[in-house]
Amino acid sequence: MPTVAEPTSAYTPEERRRRIVDIVAASSGNLVEWFDFYVFSFCSLYLAPAFFPKADPTAQLLNTAGVFAAGFLMRPVGSWLFGRIADRHGRRGALVTSIVLMCGASLLIACLPTFATIGEAAPALLLAARLLQGLSVGGEYGATATYMSEVAMRGRRGYYSSFQYVTLIGGQLLAVSAIALLQLALDDAALRAWGWRIPFVASAAAALVAFTLRRRLEETSTAASRASRHAGSVAELWRHHRRAALTVIGFTAGGSLVFYTFTTYMQKFLVNSAHLPARTATQVMTACLTVFMLVQPLFGALSDRIGRRRNLLWFGVLGAVATVPILGALRGAGPLLAGALITAALLIVSLYTSVSAIVKAEMFPVEVRAVGVGLSYALGNAVFGGTAESVALWLKGAGHEELFFGYVAAMLAAVAALSLTLPREPAYLLRDR
Repeated sequence: MPTVAEPTSAYTPEERRRRIVDIVAASSGNLVEWFDFYVFSFCSLYLAPAFFPKADPTAQLLNTAGVFAAGFLMRPVGSWLFGRIADRHGRRGALVTSIVLMCGASLLIACLPTFATIGEAAPALLLAARLLQGLSVGGEYGATATYMSEVAMRGRRGYYSSFQYVTLIGGQLLAVSAIALLQLALDDAALRAWGWRIPFVASAAAALVAFTLRRRLEETSTAASRASRHAGSVAELWRHHRRAALTVIGFTAGGSLVFYTFTTYMQKFLVNSAHLPARTATQVMTACLTVFMLVQPLFGALSDRIGRRRNLLWFGVLGAVATVPILGALRGAGPLLAGALITAALLIVSLYTSVSAIVKAEMFPVEVRAVGVGLSYALGNAVFGGTAESVALWLKGAGHEELFFGYVAAMLAAVAALSLTLPREPAYLLRDR
């Protein structure tokens, strides 16, 4: 039966306004963090020859994909660190610190000398900067998901918390749009020589704006929860909330894998497998990501009416059935058909992304919520989302690209099975808000 929406009449107009402002402020930093994280992937066509010795294009991309994946390996560390800060010292402090760290990593990448200048030290420094990004983004997801789920108004938590992925996808969209603008403004030689640095400089500047907005956030945790001896404790999380953590890891494994397949990896897939020009691939992804971003609140509002369980069940079932045919058809598709196929896939993915933050936050009590959401998400994301590009490129190089299609479909089938273990109705409403 449908979820019964909680009444919102208890909120005064001033409180509603404040909560919406806080959601916007938290989202602004999320937008900058994810723009910076994803622009690395979209710039990989230019970063690969700049930071790695001359080799065939697939090998260069594989090296860059490895550095991209390395950022994911730092996410569990960042999730633990910032989750502990958020649970023990407040959500606001964790959100402010993460944006400062991302700003520093952006400036480092923007200023790095290339392989031609300093040799082997160049990819090593690039890897170090990427690890800092991973640390920051690892803390960003859990803290932001927790904060937005707590500040969202009762009865509309699915709708408001979906804006985490609006800004996350918005960061991707801005990243791919920035590359598209640079490709229009600069020739290929200029892009490879110095143009790729521009987005990282812009990201560092935007982070300063987000820092200012986040400093004004209202704190959502209480003094009592922060003072609890269990606050931010991984031991407490594993001892009493192990099932919730494992459930989040499972959903994240399938959700992140298909998300990165149809977003960050898709631009390379369109170039290497569909054989579209790089600029055309960028334009296609810009259009698809725009639609993906705009539909998040619609699917979030849907979850407020039908429940998170049904969202996730339909995501797993439809994804398992449609992934292999869509990826197979994309290999021979022109720009219009490619855009339609990717959009269809992303609509299915929206059933997951729109509720990703809220369904995970609703599983944990307040004293371990940030570390529970962040660490569980980061572990699933590091193993499955972060390796999506590397696995796809490796199988393509081995001549077995179809195996990757089946791998993604199988993981989504597992998500469908896992969703059946969730309570039917209502979702595990935040008990303390």
